[in-house]
Amino acid sequence: MSATLINLIIQIVAGALGGNAAGAASKDMSLGTAGNTIAGAIGGGVGGQVLTALLPVLNSVDVGALLVRQLAVASLGRSSQRSLGS
Repeated sequence: MSATLINLIIQIVAGALGGNAAGAASKDMSLGTAGNTIAGAIGGGVGGQVLTALLPVLNSVDVGALLVRQLAVASLGRSSQRSLGS
């Protein structure tokens, strides 16, 4: 599989999850589970492709590694605050 196809799959899955999260957060705007999934998947796929086309530097950035690093830093920061009694 090419990297472009893998990125597209990740964008679609993330969009589908985001669509369901947005539907759950805003009950009056929800399209139902299937509608939220489809709308999110389309938005994630199209939005990801447009963003990649507008910002070509994203093609060379490993976004997954950046996210993992940020999550690690955030969790370490929270755990150190708890241990200090904050």
